[in-house]
Amino acid sequence: MKTELKNIGTWGRLHYDYLYRNKRTVINAMRLKGTLHGYLMGIDKDAEDMFNLIINQTAEIEGVTEQLKAADQMEWIRHMNSIRSRAREFVLKELIYQ
Repeated sequence: MKTELKNIGTWGRLHYDYLYRNKRTVINAMRLKGTLHGYLMGIDKDAEDMFNLIINQTAEIEGVTEQLKAADQMEWIRHMNSIRSRAREFVLKELIYQ
């Protein structure tokens, strides 16, 4: 495993893969400067924060509450899976594949 990918979360790895496939010069420049690991850690944290914020705000807006979870778990799971899927796509588009 490459040293710059140690302790990098899922979002950071996805962004690294995107850069590796599309912008290798960016990776090489960051390696030379010694900033790649910190950059990937930052992307990972920002993406995770954005993902969680979107999930929480969307669930609140759409009325997916603990009351729904208690009343109908399968409906709650269906809604939350939909919200997570949309949040993931948004984060991928806005942060990871840029």
